[in-house]
Amino acid sequence: MTTKMPVAFLPLIDAAPLIVAVELGFDRAEGITLDLRRAHSWSSLRDMVSFGQVTAAQMLSPMPVATALGLGGTGAPLASMAVLSTNGEIIGVSNDMATRIRGNGHSFGDGFGDAHAAGRALIAAADGPLRIAVPFPFSMHAELLYHWLTALGLPAPAALDIRTVPPPLMAGALAAGELDAICVGEPWGSMAVETGSGALLLPGCAVWPGAPEKVLGVRAELADANPEPLRAMIRTLWRAGEWLTDPQSRTTACAFLAQRDYLDVPAEVIDRALSGHFTITPRGESRIVPDFVDFTRYTPQPDHAAWIGERLAARLGLDRTTARAAAVATCRTDLHRDALLAIPGYVPHEAAMGHSFDGQEFSPAPEE
Repeated sequence: MTTKMPVAFLPLIDAAPLIVAVELGFDRAEGITLDLRRAHSWSSLRDMVSFGQVTAAQMLSPMPVATALGLGGTGAPLASMAVLSTNGEIIGVSNDMATRIRGNGHSFGDGFGDAHAAGRALIAAADGPLRIAVPFPFSMHAELLYHWLTALGLPAPAALDIRTVPPPLMAGALAAGELDAICVGEPWGSMAVETGSGALLLPGCAVWPGAPEKVLGVRAELADANPEPLRAMIRTLWRAGEWLTDPQSRTTACAFLAQRDYLDVPAEVIDRALSGHFTITPRGESRIVPDFVDFTRYTPQPDHAAWIGERLAARLGLDRTTARAAAVATCRTDLHRDALLAIPGYVPHEAAMGHSFDGQEFSPAPEE
C-alpha cells in the first residue's frame, strides 16, 4: 500500500516535476501517491498547506520566508524541502509599450538577452509609474524586478507600481491597457504573444542566472514529525527532474503538461519554455534562450533564503539580522540531503549564488 500525499500546484511550467512524477509513476516507485490539486492563486495554495488541506505544494521561493517574517497573512510556519526549478520567468510588455520602446530605437530581437539595454528601454518609454504585474507580492518575480530596475536608476517605489495578477489573467490585462508590463512564469508570457496581447522583452535568467524560482513547501512541523514520506517525495521529484533534463523527454513532457487537468494550453506553446526557443512578438520574431529554466538545482540554499529575507526586510522596514535568521531556518537542507543520499550513486548538484546582470552577487550582507 502506498501513502497518499495531496500536493497543490499552479498551472505553470515549473510544476513539471510534480506532473511528470505522477504521469510516469516515479511517486509509486517510492511508495507514495501524489494527489495533485490545482490551486487558483498563490495565496489559496499557501493556505491549503498552512491549514492542512494538502501535505505539500509547489511554492514561490520567497513564500516560506515571507511567512516566517509574518508577512502575507497568518498560518503555520513553512519550510522549503527542495528546489523544483530555477528561473523560468519572463518579462513581457503591452503592445502600446512595445510601440514606444521600438520608437526609441530598441530592437526586441537584438536586445532580448541584454538586461541593461532592455531595462533602459523600458524606463525611457515609461509614461508615469511603470505598471507591472507579478503573480504574488512575495515572489522572485518581484525581487528580480526591484533589483533590475532600481540598479538601472528607476526610483522605486515612486516610479514602480507592482500589482498582483494571477498568471492566466495577465495577457487579458495587457490587452485591456491595465498594465505596461508583466513578469510571469511560462507559459503565460508566451500566451500573451500567442493572443496578440504583447511582446516579450527579457527572460528572467538575464537578470539573475540560476534564481531559485519554485520550491517544494510544507508545514515546518511535518519535517520533524513525519519525515520519511517527505524524503520519498524529495527522491520522487529528483527522479522527475533528472528525466526532464533529457532532451528526448521534451515532447512527452509537453504532452503531459498540456493536459486539461494541468496547464490546459497548447503543447507547442509549452515547448517554447522547455526548449528555450521563444516567439517573442506577434510578428513572429524568435530568439533562443539557453538555460531558460532548470529542474536540477535541487538543494535549498540557506544563502538564497537569507538574501530573500534581507531584501524583504529592507523594503518593509524589518530588522535585517532577525529576518536573515528566520529566513535561513525555513531551508531544510538537512532533510533534502538525507533523502537523496539514499539513492545509489547520487552526486549533489552545487548551486552557487551567482551574479546579477550588473555584477552584484546575490548573497546576504555580512553579520553586523
